[in-house]
Amino acid sequence: MGLVSQFDWAVAFLRVVTGITVAAHGYNKIFQGGRLAGTAGWLDSIGMRPGWLHARLVAFTELGAGLLLAIGLLTTLAAAGIIGVMSVAVWTVHRKNGFFNTTSGWEYNLVLASIALTLAVTGAGQISIDGAITGGFGLLNGGIGLLIAIVLGIGGAAAHIAVFYRPASTDASAS
Repeated sequence: MGLVSQFDWAVAFLRVVTGITVAAHGYNKIFQGGRLAGTAGWLDSIGMRPGWLHARLVAFTELGAGLLLAIGLLTTLAAAGIIGVMSVAVWTVHRKNGFFNTTSGWEYNLVLASIALTLAVTGAGQISIDGAITGGFGLLNGGIGLLIAIVLGIGGAAAHIAVFYRPASTDASAS
């Protein structure tokens, strides 16, 4: 594995904090507040139908991708999952509110997705399971990590929105 660099420590810190934060959101959707049923009802109300399916998809993607990112296992794929969830959240919930999180805008989602994309490119570093498996050299990072994260993350989110997002019409003439 070799000498652990300052870069590896910095990447590990960023990976663990971001991964645990995202995983906590998934955990919250499953075990706190309204749980999956409450999350499903809310998702139905914003047009992500069927809500019961999307509650599970978002909660378990956040939990699973967050934990994988935190431990540095399948980092590029975990990053793609986070990018996908954040992209769907921006489009379906936050874009109409503007940029700033103080108005429920999309800045928080942008930061999480940007960190995930950065980690897909840099790799998990030596202080990770990926690093232990590959001897510190990631197999799916660099340009290929960027491509995977964009195609699976943003492309998957776009396809998901196209298939499942059906918000109520706000056009008065439609009633």
